Amino acid sequence: MLCSWRVKLKLLLATVTLAILLSWLYLFVGSLEYGRLLLLPPCLGEQPSRDMEREALASQVRRVEEENQQLRLQLSQVQADGSDGSPQWGASTEDGDPPRGERSNHTACPKQRTVHKCELLHVAIVCAGHNASRDVVTLVKSILFHRKNPLHFHLITDSVAHQILQTLFQSWMVPSVHVSFYNAEDLKHPLPLPPFFPNSPEVSWIPNKHYSGIYGLMKLMLTKALPSNLSKVIVLDTDITFATDIAELWAIFGKFSDKQVIGLVENQSDWYLGNLWKNHKPWPALGRGFNTGVILLLLDRLRRLGWEQMWRLTAERELMSMLSTSLADQDIFNAVIKQDPALVYRLPCFWNVQLSDHTRSEQCYTEVSDLKVIHWNSPKKLRVKNKHVEFFRNLYLTFLEYDGNLLRRELFGCASLPSPPSDQLQQALEELDEDDPCYDFRRQHLTEHRVHLFFLQYEFPALTDPTDVTLVAQLSMDRLQMLEAICKHWAGPISLALYMSDAEAQQFLRYAQASEVLSARRNVAYHIVYKEGQFYPINLLRNVALANTQTPYVFLTDIDFLPMYGLYDYLRNSIQQLELLHRKAALIVPAFETLHYRLTFPKSKAELLSMLDMGSLYTFRYHVWPKGHAPTDYAKWRTATVPYRVAWQPDFEPYVVVRQDCPKYDQRFVGFGWNKVSHIMELDAQEYELLVLPNAFMIHMPHAPSFDISKFRLSAGYRGCLQTLREEFHQDLSRKYGAAALKYLTAERSL
Repeated sequence: MLCSWRVKLKLLLATVTLAILLSWLYLFVGSLEYGRLLLLPPCLGEQPSRDMEREALASQVRRVEEENQQLRLQLSQVQADGSDGSPQWGASTEDGDPPRGERSNHTACPKQRTVHKCELLHVAIVCAGHNASRDVVTLVKSILFHRKNPLHFHLITDSVAHQILQTLFQSWMVPSVHVSFYNAEDLKHPLPLPPFFPNSPEVSWIPNKHYSGIYGLMKLMLTKALPSNLSKVIVLDTDITFATDIAELWAIFGKFSDKQVIGLVENQSDWYLGNLWKNHKPWPALGRGFNTGVILLLLDRLRRLGWEQMWRLTAERELMSMLSTSLADQDIFNAVIKQDPALVYRLPCFWNVQLSDHTRSEQCYTEVSDLKVIHWNSPKKLRVKNKHVEFFRNLYLTFLEYDGNLLRRELFGCASLPSPPSDQLQQALEELDEDDPCYDFRRQHLTEHRVHLFFLQYEFPALTDPTDVTLVAQLSMDRLQMLEAICKHWAGPISLALYMSDAEAQQFLRYAQASEVLSARRNVAYHIVYKEGQFYPINLLRNVALANTQTPYVFLTDIDFLPMYGLYDYLRNSIQQLELLHRKAALIVPAFETLHYRLTFPKSKAELLSMLDMGSLYTFRYHVWPKGHAPTDYAKWRTATVPYRVAWQPDFEPYVVVRQDCPKYDQRFVGFGWNKVSHIMELDAQEYELLVLPNAFMIHMPHAPSFDISKFRLSAGYRGCLQTLREEFHQDLSRKYGAAALKYLTAERSL
């Protein structure tokens, strides 16, 4: 607001000055005309003098008018850019750094450099692994929250981050956001190379002590990795949080001189001064050096300068004495700048407020409005010591837990980047009839949920066992307490889809990291499906968990069941003995239940039968839904010693072990009802054998009823829509499998 009032004051003064000059000119010209009538003609030598005076005065008037117009333009820009009442600060001096000794960013009203609202801004990020992928999401949220421009993210990733982030952005479907991926492996080395191979343009030959490993060197390769027609890009570390519109940073490209190619903020620690400890020897740097958490790169100029050869020759020379980098790419960037300082444009320090221990970051701001970019560049991250760390932490947590669905907002006035999936979804939504009594069910079926795969560290199996089996289930926040118990009962791989809000996902993260049982497991894959809509998308969740398994077989269960101890090994042996590789079969694990929250879990089939006879266990849902599991034939199971075959019956919904490429669950069924029944029906339509395992069992643990089952019981409209969906499913099944599927409709009608 201070800048706005200054501009207004200047405009007022200019207007008054212009009025005075115009009045003076009018009187002056008038007096000359009047003098010509009363006096003799002037001397010939005086005429040029008067003409010059009039011309000088007219020139002054034109100059004041131009200044007036310029001030009007500036005022309109301030009103447009700062409509929220907050000042839009830029660089306080032309070279980007505030004068020494001046801590305030308010030393002068900055010259406004605007970016057209539809200009595409390019952002590059290097990301590898599960943890960095989570950090990228928070960074992107902070950018999207403030942005007013279309964005193109260029992500240099390993295979893990690629899978996670590609799925996330595809399901997020943010308008006017495009994402390109680049394989980090291609930037390490094209072929197997010796440990030190300086003639390679890649980075694998550079010894690096930094915890980021080889990925911390990837930013050196952006001129090669990014498209050759990309002229400039903002490069960001994953531990960055934006507190302003990134277009303000993009505008600074316009301040670069002809020789400047890299925009950086000065390092705010004493690292490059070499006085942190005895015999501390950092890489060469200009003064305090520069931090590479935020970089502005003019790629076209760097390519013309021969950037790849420039940094490589510098690195080779310094490594002869330094032996390795300590701060990854930052050391090499600084060594190059030390050699040629004209390359760097000094960004104001509020564009990279570095929250590591013992930094001068507090000199970058005096008010909250000064903050632009916060950089959590300490290994301690949120636990770093800083005078205002609580404020910074709350700002970060705001974006960490912010509902990403709210960022799916259009940029009005700009042509959106083409997005076929989004266009198809919009068309399908427009075709829905809002007067349809089942509109909400159909709308939920079309909802595109954001999906964050492998939310926590997961170790993919190096070698696949041909009989290996993954437990597949889904859950929401109210079933979180079941995880530890299931992990104690099942030693094999697990794939879970968790239906949560952004805030709940962070609660789960803290819970899992604090749990000794969960944190010790690396073969449990957690896939977050973010909440949206009014129904629980149970079959979507099952499909997400199923699609991201890594084993040939899957055990399809629910989170509120505890498998018997040793079931993992028993299933693998059964798969081998029954030769499932050569037959299409579904192995049924009989289901039981207890009404007691505290249960001494049976260690064998004999113990379970004893508890069944004593009434402490029951066959599952025998008292409310016997049709669901009666075809398992529990009477036969009591004495069975070998697997036996059972026939499909209406409403049969057992828990089964099948091949990983089994049919998907039908996602039209949301909330409660017919979600498993429809799946078993399709297995039977594809002629799967249904085989009951004689020495396997699972027990359902009691819990409060879900919200969806309450709606089913209380709402006749809910039950009516479920019946409509069932009929539509039968029709689709008949079209898909022909006459063989007619038996299902006949069986349904006979009930």
